[in-house]
Amino acid sequence: MEASSRMLLLSPVSASKIRFNDSLRRPNKLVSTKIVSMAKDSSDSSSNNNGIVEKAAIVGGLISTPVIGWSLYTLKTTGCGLPPGPGGSIGALEGVSYLVVVGIVGWSLYTKAKTGSGLPNGPFGLLGAVEGFSYLSLVAILLVFGLQYLDQGYIPGPLPADQCFG
Repeated sequence: MEASSRMLLLSPVSASKIRFNDSLRRPNKLVSTKIVSMAKDSSDSSSNNNGIVEKAAIVGGLISTPVIGWSLYTLKTTGCGLPPGPGGSIGALEGVSYLVVVGIVGWSLYTKAKTGSGLPNGPFGLLGAVEGFSYLSLVAILLVFGLQYLDQGYIPGPLPADQCFG
């Protein structure tokens, strides 16, 4: 029998009596120093910047996707986008939300092409969720804009139209 076959046939009691080589239990100082230096190298400033970008994308995506949902609902029911709001703040939030979602989808596609997988899950899986909601928002945008064009013959521009809020 081979040694690996014999290991599978050992009972739990006899397997616990097997002693490991002392060098396997306590790695030498050179190996542990190398591991620590590798860990320090991996936490350089680029990973800190990635953490900030990921958190910004999470916050932006969690705010942008509901705003886009509200915007698309308003567009479908009224034929116009969101009202400008006080000082144009709601309209600005709407425009920035579209840009954030397109940016997240673009980042995701770039990462997919470069690494073979999408964005990392991020803290509590929120970046992965934001990525998924951004793709869903993009599909909804294309669908509602297409329906708007078929129904009305135009897609409202980024500035408030006179027929909507005039």
